[in-house]
Amino acid sequence: MKRLYSLLILISSCGWNLGGELATAGQIVIENPDLRLVIGNDAIVRSLIHKPSGQECLVTDLGIPAFTITQYRPYDNELQLSFPAKSKTFPAESVQREGDSLVVEFELISHKATINLQIRDEYIGFTLEKLDYHLEDYGDKRVTPIDEMVILQLPVRDRDNFGEWLNVMWDQDVAINLLATDQYAKIDGYQHPGYEQAGYHLLSAAAVREVRTLGTGCALIVSPPDNLLDRIAIVERDYGLPKGVESRRRPEYKWSYYELRGDGKLLQTIDENIAYAKQGGFRAMVIYHPDFARAAGHFEWRDEFANGIEDLKEIVRKIKDAGIIPGFHMHYNKAGINDPYVTPEPDHRLNLRRIFTLASPLEPSSSIITVEEDPSGSTLDDRRRFLKIGRELISYEGYTSEPPYQFTGCERGALGSTAGDYETGIKFGLLDVDTWPDFVRFDQRTSIQKEVAERIGKLCAEAGFEFLYFDGAEDVHPPYWFHGANAQYEVYKALDPKPIFAEGAMKAHFSWHILTRGNAFDHF
Repeated sequence: MKRLYSLLILISSCGWNLGGELATAGQIVIENPDLRLVIGNDAIVRSLIHKPSGQECLVTDLGIPAFTITQYRPYDNELQLSFPAKSKTFPAESVQREGDSLVVEFELISHKATINLQIRDEYIGFTLEKLDYHLEDYGDKRVTPIDEMVILQLPVRDRDNFGEWLNVMWDQDVAINLLATDQYAKIDGYQHPGYEQAGYHLLSAAAVREVRTLGTGCALIVSPPDNLLDRIAIVERDYGLPKGVESRRRPEYKWSYYELRGDGKLLQTIDENIAYAKQGGFRAMVIYHPDFARAAGHFEWRDEFANGIEDLKEIVRKIKDAGIIPGFHMHYNKAGINDPYVTPEPDHRLNLRRIFTLASPLEPSSSIITVEEDPSGSTLDDRRRFLKIGRELISYEGYTSEPPYQFTGCERGALGSTAGDYETGIKFGLLDVDTWPDFVRFDQRTSIQKEVAERIGKLCAEAGFEFLYFDGAEDVHPPYWFHGANAQYEVYKALDPKPIFAEGAMKAHFSWHILTRGNAFDHF
């Protein structure tokens, strides 16, 4: 089947369609049994047809290119002299079909992109395979970076419903879904404010240099809405994604749960709680990590759990014996402020929100820290005012916003750390203390999230937890669309067996496959 559709595309690009009728010259037709996507050789999106119904899915007269490249400021010497230092998007100006790939060139810049096609009966995949930089008689010239590349964008005609999380437009007849095939794709369905009358959302999938470019991909699905989840399940299977469709189709997916809060006393109260849960008809029950652990991060045992994992296993066993599904309510992307990741020596993988440079030497007794940068905007919230320099934490009362820039009222060796000597020029940072100041956030670019994920995976397997609540999912640093989902994915990959279902306090597009229940909100 794949060879047949590859042949179809080659024929279509030469001017013929499958039925033998003459097609418009200069067009590339990509199709499967569900859809026919037409892109001009000028890279303009021409049409997207749902073949069984014959419905056009796009607003077709907008002249929107299927692909673009964005530089946060123009980098080529000629272009940076021509344009201001602000974000500039360069539309694709041509596209050609070569084998199973689209080769795209762009206006004004010397980049060429190769996008691999994965044509299946249920979807069509687009993966950024290669980026080339080609020069023409410019002599010795450096390759300029690409900050973002849109792998595919389509002006999808508005229908009755738009699902922003999944990035799908649908009504009773047709669903059009542009879905990430990995956690790296930046997915959006944008409607220009004030232009609702234009009647479309621009569905897009992009690769971002800060996250990853090559290998990033998306899948285009056009189907009857009743068949959409079937198509997505096949995408999940083919790309090795978490099985969000399977989880949503389980009967347990709709069950409410009873949440335990015991302040370390669950060993004494679990039988009573199970009795209450059964009276209320609850078929699931969740344990919050502070009930057995000192803090998130290392999840060290509370004193009440003298037998450690054996005590937790006993609680979970009682829940299961009562015919109730046990779950784990956890914070996973940050450490408790009393956890060994923070005190007495802060880990080097804790996130720093801003970086400063010492403008003068710092002695252990110094209560004023002079810096080169203006600290304006640094938090003044109670319990969040901490600087991290090496393995020392320093609290501060305030700062100056005029030279000499200083942090004032500093307490050295905060949270049990040790004050040290530091030379002029040392770089240090503003500790990323959570807005709930019992936690400090992780630097998601380091190994710490994977390390904690593996600890959580081991804990869940040994205890016997069967579903998860990813609390504090919003507590990551930018880019939020990536780190929000990727932190959850690190935990998911470490789980064996996989959870029956999961929910979270914040969702990103890729989270759809992991957080099969959304809108979690704690209310006491």
